[in-house]
Amino acid sequence: MEIVQIDHTLVDLFVVDAVNRLPLQRPWLTLAIDIASRMVAGFYLSLEHPSSTSVALAIRHTVLPKASWLAEQNVVGDWPVHGLPIAIHLDNAREFRGRALAWGVAEHGINLIHRPPARPHYGGHIERLVGTMMGAVHFLPGSTSSDVASRGDYDPQKHAVMTFDELERWLTLEIVGRYHAEIHRALKIPPRLAWEDAVLARHERLRLPYDEHRFILDFLPFEERVIRRDGLHLFGLKYWDDVLSPWAGGPGKMLVRYDPRDISCVFVDAPNGESWPVRFANLGRPRITLGEHRQAVAALRARGLQSVNEHLIFETIEAQRQIVEIAGRQTRSMRRGAERQARALAATERHTIETTDDADESEFFELSPLSVEEWS
Repeated sequence: MEIVQIDHTLVDLFVVDAVNRLPLQRPWLTLAIDIASRMVAGFYLSLEHPSSTSVALAIRHTVLPKASWLAEQNVVGDWPVHGLPIAIHLDNAREFRGRALAWGVAEHGINLIHRPPARPHYGGHIERLVGTMMGAVHFLPGSTSSDVASRGDYDPQKHAVMTFDELERWLTLEIVGRYHAEIHRALKIPPRLAWEDAVLARHERLRLPYDEHRFILDFLPFEERVIRRDGLHLFGLKYWDDVLSPWAGGPGKMLVRYDPRDISCVFVDAPNGESWPVRFANLGRPRITLGEHRQAVAALRARGLQSVNEHLIFETIEAQRQIVEIAGRQTRSMRRGAERQARALAATERHTIETTDDADESEFFELSPLSVEEWS
């Protein structure tokens, strides 16, 4: 965990939706590799284009122990890689230069090293790992392969059979059961053995975040907002909790963090360093993603409405959800939208349930993992 490299790739495989088993799209894979051992440090699979959210979730998977995650995936095996890296190597893509990422690594003592222009060898390890993973994917039904010419008349969408969740589990098995166990061509030993040797050679133990919940929050996107007398305003929506009362109507701004996959709850940083979950002022509002919100606002603007209020936004989102539900079985693009929405909200709901099992509802609840302009 001295140096970790991270990069994205468009997976050479079409996935199908979980209901009708019809082709959706090629997902994106964010991979992290530990340079010393060549172990896969973590990954994040998504239907969304790479963003700072992808980076944050890949870092989260890299840093935290993976035993419970493997159990969720129903994978029997050991993936010992965890801990805060000393440095992360990245290219110069927009999602690797967001202020949320800069804040998170600064808070946890991680150095960011961006690849110098025209120096591709700086990312050689992660690029070879991507090639290895995609080489394995090419044997699966629905693979696009890396060479269009060699594909011939093979239609990858017609032969696609794996859902998103099945591909995620398959990748986990490929990493834990095969890649980590096979002899690495450069190391001459399996990455798993190289990891064990490197851990023994360390002078200090692997570092873990001092607070797992705080670690997750530190990589979320954020905005600064004044707390008005009628609540906190963000995205044209109103949030409120009695904990904000001392600051309501004051001139000072407070840091507000949010998860783009579920903006029904934001997190306000208090002056004493605590972070409070603050939900919609109207608790009857449904959970929504930032993507849904942006689509609704765009639709209202297209209708010529210059003033867009909260009621109109939620009314439009509900109407759009009904359209997707009705048309979801008719077109692939509609099914894709429904799948993205369902996955985003289900992921944050799962982490909410896990945390509220151990804490009062008034206490922090976990959202696993970033600025509005970076989410697409």
